[in-house]
Amino acid sequence: MQVITAPELAQWLADAGRAKPVLLDVREDIEIRTAAMPGITHIPMGQIPGRLNELDEDAEIVCICHHGARSMQVANFLERQGYAKVYNLTGGIHAWSTQVDPSVPQY
Repeated sequence: MQVITAPELAQWLADAGRAKPVLLDVREDIEIRTAAMPGITHIPMGQIPGRLNELDEDAEIVCICHHGARSMQVANFLERQGYAKVYNLTGGIHAWSTQVDPSVPQY
């Protein structure tokens, strides 16, 4: 698993010459309703094992949660399942809100 900061992810998403990653948000429904990045794939952490078929093993996947702890667990799990291009967003949606997009509410 690799780590990526919010500013690094913002650069990646803005790079027209680079394929966009899957933004896998593993937070709960209520958290998504409170604050979310555009273009996410939402699968709550507890549902990941039963929904692996929804994720392409060859895709670059950035795991996202509130502060980065749950997403790190999911990223580690995905790697153990054979996903080779997995990143964890350090600081989670909170870092995205404070460092990249202040229009995303903090909670």
